[in-house]
Amino acid sequence: MTHALARELVDRGHDVSLFAGPGSDPALPVELLDLPEFEPSEVAMGDVNAPSRHWMAEHHAYLSLMLSLAGGEDRRFDVVHNNSLHHLPVAMARSLSVPVVTTLHTPPLPWLESAIALAPDTSSFVAVSRATARAWSHVADATAVHNGVDVTSWRPGPGGGPAVWTGRLVPEKAPHEAVDACRLAGVPLLLAGPMSDPAYFEEQIAPRLGEGATYVGHLDHAALAGLLGHASVAVTTPAWDEPYGLVAAEAMACGTPVASYARGALPEVVAPEAGVLARPGDVEDLARAVLAARDCDRAVVRRHAELHCSLTRMTDEYERLYADLVDRSLAA
Repeated sequence: MTHALARELVDRGHDVSLFAGPGSDPALPVELLDLPEFEPSEVAMGDVNAPSRHWMAEHHAYLSLMLSLAGGEDRRFDVVHNNSLHHLPVAMARSLSVPVVTTLHTPPLPWLESAIALAPDTSSFVAVSRATARAWSHVADATAVHNGVDVTSWRPGPGGGPAVWTGRLVPEKAPHEAVDACRLAGVPLLLAGPMSDPAYFEEQIAPRLGEGATYVGHLDHAALAGLLGHASVAVTTPAWDEPYGLVAAEAMACGTPVASYARGALPEVVAPEAGVLARPGDVEDLARAVLAARDCDRAVVRRHAELHCSLTRMTDEYERLYADLVDRSLAA
């Protein structure tokens, strides 16, 4: 989301600086802010309560950024948009002279709740769905801005092929239930995504493969778009309250209807004309949804994605938010 938003803002004529970890896309047309490195001493790390080196590296990076901004670097910018899950950008927002907006991408996290409690009015908050906004409502008043996908990259395809499940193969996304549901429905299924939990894959996925269920590996975006474009239906099986449901938006942008459990934000993302929702955790009901969703008009599904799930729509909303924050800051 951050990558896509930054690229779209630059295309619209904005000057964008990005603070991100090593391995970020070097071709992204933004100014990359320096990421300071820090190696704690062996004496410090020998303390029985010392955090991990990874935790310390992230802490040092965010502390360096916020101190730099508070020291006057923030005057280069009109607004700071925080997409991280770290507490320091929220806790230190009051030290900046420009507005800070934080997008909440996950259910509530204790360290972010703590930061918000100590600095409740110094950052504006956006949530990636109304469901996520409700989940945070006890500590933050967040405006909902749905995520968006680049519908020029996720192009419509002919459909007619097997069902497809995409995403990380982990217990909280329950792809094994997609296999069971499609088998009940008599619909072949292709699974695509990184094997992020090898133990789960070996225990729950591998024994279910065969008999119309195939794992096709971890695909790049182009290959994944092609797979989705040829699918008759995309299946999503969240075993948790999905904050947004990006895989559903990607599928609908390819014209592929969605059969999904009605959990988290998916009832907001998947409109009745673009898919069919099933009772959460009910494999038999999901099998019904798989069969019913295949009857959706693919052109209508694509149009829904263009209107409601596009990167253009998301960026329009963030542009309006930035402008409002800057106007209010200037008027203060």
